[in-house]
Amino acid sequence: MQLLDGKATAAQIRLELAEAVKKRKQEGKKIPHLAAILVGNDGGSVTYVNAKVKACEEIGFESTLIRYDDSVPEEILLGKVQSLNEDKSIDGFIVQLPLPPHIDELKITQAIDPKKDVDGFHPRNLGNMILDIPGFICATPAGIMELIERNNIETEGKNCVIIGRSNIVGTPLSLLLGRNKNPGNCTVTLAHSKTEELAAVCRGADILIAAVGQPGFVTADMVREGAVVIDVGTTRVEDASKVKGWRLAGDVDFENVAPKTSFISPVPGGVGPMTIASLMMNTLKAMELKGK
Repeated sequence: MQLLDGKATAAQIRLELAEAVKKRKQEGKKIPHLAAILVGNDGGSVTYVNAKVKACEEIGFESTLIRYDDSVPEEILLGKVQSLNEDKSIDGFIVQLPLPPHIDELKITQAIDPKKDVDGFHPRNLGNMILDIPGFICATPAGIMELIERNNIETEGKNCVIIGRSNIVGTPLSLLLGRNKNPGNCTVTLAHSKTEELAAVCRGADILIAAVGQPGFVTADMVREGAVVIDVGTTRVEDASKVKGWRLAGDVDFENVAPKTSFISPVPGGVGPMTIASLMMNTLKAMELKGK
């Protein structure tokens, strides 16, 4: 069993990005600027946004964090999105999800300028991804593809099962892995809550990717010997042994599944850091596409 160390891989990407920023500074060019809007005090969202800000600092990007309490009116948030769209100093920005129930997430997402949509959630960027034309790919699927490529995992001709069909992870990832590229050329099954005989379907996977948000959902009996297992889950569970009183748990029963695998990603330290690294890569790309 070999660990898919997303933390180490992301660190390498940050070094590469830092070198690119250093070169831009030497050439007198603009430094990438990423902005983030955070609404409310959801623990997971706060942690994730803080990690993005820290990554910007390490790489040398400029960053701006805009915070609202969870009672902010939708029209105020839409106004801020429009302001960031028009701000030429901002190369890319994100609105951290989830948003409070009174705010229409789709409306907010659609209001973001696709050229600044470094999360890759705008319908235009999703459409560009489907057609394989230039645009921004959702950060988590892009991070997983980067993790696969940089760890030299063979995908061509392999059976891949993805559990979870969300528009920001499972569905785009199924398209990326099915492309006639490397990594890619998988035969992909997109499984979900209505899939019959799910355990049997999973046992047929050379590459199994879990993105359901249910701690320990994937058990050892669902995994074939030698499979590659990638865990996208990051759920907070109570843990009195931790100072914070909680820990992050993945969708995979790591302790019992790991011995059966050829590669497996941990939680934390697997897909999470790769998602942030992909966001940074998209931010640099957004600025470069502007020709600055």
